[in-house]
Amino acid sequence: MSDLAGWGNYPRIPTEQLVPARAEAIAPLLAGRSGLVARGQGRAYGDAALGMATTLTSSRLNRMRRFDPASGELTVEAGVTIADILATYVPRGFFLKVVPGPKFVSIGGAIAADVHGKNHHRDGGFGDHVIALRLMLPNGEIVTCSRHVNAELFHATVGGMGLTGIIVEATLVLMPIETGWLVQETHVAEDLDAAMAALERTAAHTYSVAWIDCLARGRALGRSLIYAADHASAADKDRFAPARDAFPPQRRAGPSMPAFMPSFVLNPLAVRGFNALYFRRGARQALTPQLVHWDPYFFPLDTIGHWNRIYGPRGFLQHQCVIPAANARRVLAEILDRVARRGSASFLAVLKQLGDSHGLMSFPLRGYTLAMDFPIQDSLFDFLDELDAIVTAAGGRLYLAKDARQSRATFAAGYAGLDGLRDIRRRIGATDKLVSHLSARLGI
Repeated sequence: MSDLAGWGNYPRIPTEQLVPARAEAIAPLLAGRSGLVARGQGRAYGDAALGMATTLTSSRLNRMRRFDPASGELTVEAGVTIADILATYVPRGFFLKVVPGPKFVSIGGAIAADVHGKNHHRDGGFGDHVIALRLMLPNGEIVTCSRHVNAELFHATVGGMGLTGIIVEATLVLMPIETGWLVQETHVAEDLDAAMAALERTAAHTYSVAWIDCLARGRALGRSLIYAADHASAADKDRFAPARDAFPPQRRAGPSMPAFMPSFVLNPLAVRGFNALYFRRGARQALTPQLVHWDPYFFPLDTIGHWNRIYGPRGFLQHQCVIPAANARRVLAEILDRVARRGSASFLAVLKQLGDSHGLMSFPLRGYTLAMDFPIQDSLFDFLDELDAIVTAAGGRLYLAKDARQSRATFAAGYAGLDGLRDIRRRIGATDKLVSHLSARLGI
């Protein structure tokens, strides 16, 4: 047994860890065990990838099996990461159709959470670009799932948080790109109304995301920088930087946090100062198109190794909600006002538009998602319960891949597919066999 945590370093749970090197080694490990869940690279923030008794890590299932450049179809084992695929295929002129904020997410984890990116409003979630997957059921049998074969199980597995089986392998579709660069525009929004208008105005771009200053108050409530971008064509690259290589390599990892920072470093004064400087710096780049490298555009935090240590030894919680479009303006304003008055939030908070989702338990709804990190303090849990109540009253929900503390009532109010998932779990014998701390906490 050893203590294990998600990326937020909370909670930390004792669990047996198994690390199989081959898919065929998994079935014997399942036999006779219960309370098990699969884990990829441990980038779920909370307790979704912590088994009640046993955690099976897929990090050694990291082989790329087949690639067809004509169709863009790529088959990989579940432990292959987003970073692995991009490092290999960007130089060959291909990119994943959806990438989340961290690049060290495993493909199995990306499917289980149905992760989304800066283009969900146009291109949907990660699962929308999965052609098929091979899933090991609780009895050790491996079945193929797709939209046409075992379709019900496929839709329950996409966004199902690893509770329908262990993803062994997946076939994805990559898209061709002419360069490894993006053309980015920065738009300045002085308040929340302007931020939401800018996101709507830039929705025609492939990617659009807002950094939002959670501590701005009064007339500046919700002030933001909106980054809109498209993949650069060869002509774009030659226009901006003719001497640069068309396909720059993945950026090397920058400095790593050597240890947890003291909690006093992230005091409100320091975060307000950082946010003010960041906003002014972004405002100087407003509306001037820039050629930017794909890596820092999609994965800004991954330039710092172990960036989760910034929040101190107690860890952090992320509160990521989605609010249906009709209620978004009012509800987001109320949430941001409460956060600003409390005075404790992250220096990297994100606002995005989302479209519809298709997994039985997928997070996105057509509307807006707001993600904020909070260093753990004793008073934080009651405060987040207050935010949860606002979200559920507006018909919204919280992202399971980022959750470590929402209540069963909050969860059940947001996810209409819960009974369907429970029924599938009963039918395949997963109810007691596949159990994470998240599923036990939420009664899945």
